[in-house]
Amino acid sequence: MSQDLAAPPEATRKLSGRRRREIVAVLLFSGGPIFESSIPLSVFGIDRQDAGVPRYRLLVCAGEEGPLRTTGGLELTAPYGLEAMSRAGTVVVPAWRSITSPPPPQALEALRRAHEEGARIVGLCTGAFVLAAAGLLDGRPATTHWMYAPTLAKRYPSVHVDPRELFVDDGDVLTSAGTAAGIDLCLHIVRTDHGTEAAGALARRLVVPPRRSGGQERYLDRSLPEEIGADPLAEVVAWALEHLHEQFDVETLAARAYMSRRTFDRRFRSLTGSAPLQWLITQRVLQAQRLLETSDYSVDEVAGRCGFRSPVALRGHFRRQLGSSPAAYRAAYRARRPAGDPVALGAPLADAVPQQVRRAAAASAALPLGATAPAPDPGKPEAYARRG
Repeated sequence: MSQDLAAPPEATRKLSGRRRREIVAVLLFSGGPIFESSIPLSVFGIDRQDAGVPRYRLLVCAGEEGPLRTTGGLELTAPYGLEAMSRAGTVVVPAWRSITSPPPPQALEALRRAHEEGARIVGLCTGAFVLAAAGLLDGRPATTHWMYAPTLAKRYPSVHVDPRELFVDDGDVLTSAGTAAGIDLCLHIVRTDHGTEAAGALARRLVVPPRRSGGQERYLDRSLPEEIGADPLAEVVAWALEHLHEQFDVETLAARAYMSRRTFDRRFRSLTGSAPLQWLITQRVLQAQRLLETSDYSVDEVAGRCGFRSPVALRGHFRRQLGSSPAAYRAAYRARRPAGDPVALGAPLADAVPQQVRRAAAASAALPLGATAPAPDPGKPEAYARRG
């Protein structure tokens, strides 16, 4: 469930007798980034009853033995161990140190037990990898930082990864995108528990919006998992990225891969974590975004140069993914560019195909790469856009 279709409190299971809904356990590991780790500590660990925010009881728990080293070489000492999680009605995993290494088995078992006993389980950013390793995301929708979403989808194929959302509330299991989206999810939890006024009061104290609109789409880039560089589909991906100005569909890509559409869809999704049609539309929108930022083409011309069959199609997909019309996006972007900025208009565009894809495609060279594609992203507007 997305942030706009969040599950009501009744969707969570009944807590076991020893757990209390107002107790929040935060599970920390060595190597976790300090920013993400500090978010639930600040939201749930500070008494703000004077501002109208009901109080939670915070238990900071070590997920493994020894001092917990974090950003900048700091060492933390958690006052509690895994046993303290048995009292919590909510357990938050704010981050995991490496998406390539498995979490400690004892911590995974403690999370599974907490979930079985009715606790609400929350994963912020890469904390979703810990929840997935515990099996708590199987068959569920989830999100994480857009950069890690393809890896999460590939490693845990039973998880329905949506890299577009800032957070996903599936009732008793919740996940968020990277860094600041952890604040969004924690505010959502306060709103779910205590209402809009309490969440608004907390947001004012934190000096953040009480509820952000949109998702991660505006931050997505052309990145693909590193593993694609060694895969035969790298050639097809490279060709697609360099021919976005042409009108072709997923059937064309499947034919170039010598696969049926069904097989191609399955292979592409397992490799990238995204359906090929959605990936292709996203790449066309990103190309349009770059041309709007760096060229003088009209919106109709941009549509043609990005492979859309009509300007209407461009406007619809652009608004769905970036929350504004192409014309409004260009105006907002130019308003933020300093006068005389060489990137503002008409600057030369560089090759945008990911290097690992180009290297693999050039190495096996079954299909020619062709001409270079325009436009690495020189930046995006910083203001939050609204979905239309």
